[in-house]
Amino acid sequence: MDSFLGSKDDIIKTLNTNTKIGLNEEGRKLSLEKYGQNIFTKEKNISLFQKILESLKEPMILMLIFAGIIAVAVNSIAYFNGEHTDFLECLGIFIAISLSITITIVMEGKSAKAFEALNKINEDIRVKVIRDGNIEIINQKDLLVGDIAFIETGNKLSADGRLIESVSLNIDESSLTGESEPVEKDSEAVITDEKTPVAERINMAYSGSFVTTGNGKMIVTSVGDATEFGKIARELSKTHKTSTPLQEKLAELGKKIAIFGITAAVIVFIIQAFNFIRTGNASFETISEAFITSIVLIVASVPEGLPTIVAVSLSVNIIKMARQNALVKKMAACETIGSVNVICSDKTGTLTENKMTLNTLFTKHKYTEPENIRDENIIKNFSINSTADIDYKNNQVKFLGNPTECALLLAVNKSGFHYKEIREMAEIIYEYPFSSDTKNMTTVVKIDNETVVFSKGSPEKIMSICSMSDDEKKFIEEEIEKFQNEAKRVIAFAHKTADSNAENIREKLESSMIYDGFAVISDPVRKEVYDAVNKCKSAGINIKMLTGDNIVTAKAIARELKMLDENSIVLEAKDIDAMDDTALNQNLSKISVIARSTPAIKMRVVNALKYMGNVVAVTGDGINDAPAIKNADVGIAMGITGTEVSKEASDIVLLNDSFATIVKAVQWGRGIYDNFQRFIQFQLTVNLASVVVVLISTLTGLKSPFSAVQLLWINIIMDGPPAIALGLEPIRSNLMKRMPIKRNASIVTKRMIFKIVFSASVMIVLFMLQSKLNILNIDESQQSSVLFSMFVMLQIFNSFNSRELGYDSIFKYFFNNKLMLLSMAAAFVLQILATQFAGGFFNTVPLSFNTWLKIIGISFIIILAAEIFKIFVRL
Repeated sequence: MDSFLGSKDDIIKTLNTNTKIGLNEEGRKLSLEKYGQNIFTKEKNISLFQKILESLKEPMILMLIFAGIIAVAVNSIAYFNGEHTDFLECLGIFIAISLSITITIVMEGKSAKAFEALNKINEDIRVKVIRDGNIEIINQKDLLVGDIAFIETGNKLSADGRLIESVSLNIDESSLTGESEPVEKDSEAVITDEKTPVAERINMAYSGSFVTTGNGKMIVTSVGDATEFGKIARELSKTHKTSTPLQEKLAELGKKIAIFGITAAVIVFIIQAFNFIRTGNASFETISEAFITSIVLIVASVPEGLPTIVAVSLSVNIIKMARQNALVKKMAACETIGSVNVICSDKTGTLTENKMTLNTLFTKHKYTEPENIRDENIIKNFSINSTADIDYKNNQVKFLGNPTECALLLAVNKSGFHYKEIREMAEIIYEYPFSSDTKNMTTVVKIDNETVVFSKGSPEKIMSICSMSDDEKKFIEEEIEKFQNEAKRVIAFAHKTADSNAENIREKLESSMIYDGFAVISDPVRKEVYDAVNKCKSAGINIKMLTGDNIVTAKAIARELKMLDENSIVLEAKDIDAMDDTALNQNLSKISVIARSTPAIKMRVVNALKYMGNVVAVTGDGINDAPAIKNADVGIAMGITGTEVSKEASDIVLLNDSFATIVKAVQWGRGIYDNFQRFIQFQLTVNLASVVVVLISTLTGLKSPFSAVQLLWINIIMDGPPAIALGLEPIRSNLMKRMPIKRNASIVTKRMIFKIVFSASVMIVLFMLQSKLNILNIDESQQSSVLFSMFVMLQIFNSFNSRELGYDSIFKYFFNNKLMLLSMAAAFVLQILATQFAGGFFNTVPLSFNTWLKIIGISFIIILAAEIFKIFVRL
């Protein structure tokens, strides 16, 4: 591409084409062979089998597979030895695995279908070219390097090219470069510096850009993957997602659980085997029983319900987010976004509307709102001295032409006039288009037999052609300077009545004009962004603006959004390029804005932030945002204004393009993470208590308090209703008032460990008091049944304690989770039924009503103990 920045003649020679004739048949064949078609290489779709394999790699799923294989092996041995077996637990484990994978694939599949529907490519764009000396209209995919293509207002360009002609040509390259203003192109320019940024290559036109005004011709220099658009798309295929913070934390938790379970199982087996040998009761049957009990302990220590809870919670959240205009393509993004502590955001189209808007009009020494313009000459200047149009479709305004002119036309209509009717009343005599040399646009028209000259342009130029005093000029300049300091665009207007026989001499027509005023125009910040940025700050989320726009505009927007403080650093991409990795890492926390950002710079910044331990979200709508979007922990694209490439690279697509939706997504993500912690807190308490009571009983010479079947039942029932209910706890209102969870933070916090140990200790003490001292005063024949039921009831009551990760009372939000109350009731009933009517299976005897009351009473102590403890903590 860089070699095409030079003179037109050199490029024509290099590509062996002719500006008058274009490519002939032989030239087209050679071009197709050498440069290929104008199509992009698409990544292969992931097969269902690959998706399943990918899901099986999750750490907790791997643990479940291991536990399932052990359970099958142990039960198989027992079966062939004629002993009692329980393949139900094996089935339960594999159902948990299947359910988790199925939910994940189905929900992501639904999102993928919705995304495809959102992202349907429109009918193939048609391009006008010269071939064999004739003008032809061809499909964009048939465009070849060396083709001479016409460029006209309203065109969406389909390939990269070197301009060979340009007449008042302005091209909107915001989707590619992030530059909010259309770029004025000059086919005569010769660029010698090959490192010139894309945004400053004024003699080139690029695929994916829109022609706002003017016309021209270009020699196609790159097609398909070789275009700037294609290069970025190709970079995306090289970018691989790293594991999410949740995956990393679950992997770490899985290792710890495995070590704990295996250690406990080995200790229990060794002690039991030693006791059997010491008492002379060692036999294949007794040793096998000890081995099976130990293995069941390992299985019991694995929270089988966790993958299912993760899948269910994420699925529910996908549905909720879709209702709030956020299409989640990858389930893990639902939770990951809750851990985000840095958002790298594009400016144009993300923080701003990417639609130029008239902010205010200064005329006759006073400011006028855009919808209240009444000055007749201003209205006519806006309407007639313009080549743009606007269109209304589905209550949306579509700009056709120069965005600045479109903003003026919209102001005319908002003020109660109709610019088209005003145009029809005027007969155009002369037109002088805007150029970088003249700095103004002038139109001479005949209205009601009067010749009127209208001019608009830079304030300096317009005031220089007007008759005005120095004092007035100075006053206006001071007013204009206020807006220019805010990086707003200021356009001045003038008019005069000319002689009906006025000559076509621009200098004469543009002299002694009457100054009418100036308009302030900008790409406004989206209304919801102000509040969203404030919420991000209170939630401990740092926002960095990475924009392809110029540094003055970028800084002004950042200042308007209060993203800058006394320590903030505002830089350009070239400044980042000049830093080595050490210097970048040292300054990155203070860098708030990077202007003239390129895809490579955005990628480097995102990778540096992740390397420093941050959880990074990237938002954007342009082609230039796509690599960073894909490389981020959570990539977020705009659904309406976003390019196909940015949406394809993202994890979440905002269907309403609202930055505020990101804040909602963060809140939901934090809620999901809390629910995972609630489940884990509950499950680890069950596991710790069950393993320790077995250990203590074994160490003190007692028989194991639970049979293998009872341990498996405890495991199944505790992974069922209570776990699911905890995983769907309603989101709390205070989530956005706390700091984000760090990437390297354990999912099991110190507070959780303390509460797990506290609750497990209370359970163990109560359990051992009953086991050793029979504090409930029940018959010896019922002791085993009472211990079994009492342990389950302790877990059911403790599930209410697990709803609180902090030190709030459980009664504060007691009725918020109706599912929790129903689940506890279900678990309660299941345990009574199992004890009373499945004695042959669970080795239990029916218990009296009074005994059940005693069990419930002593189990309720777990709630009382926790509440009393929390009262002291709150004091």
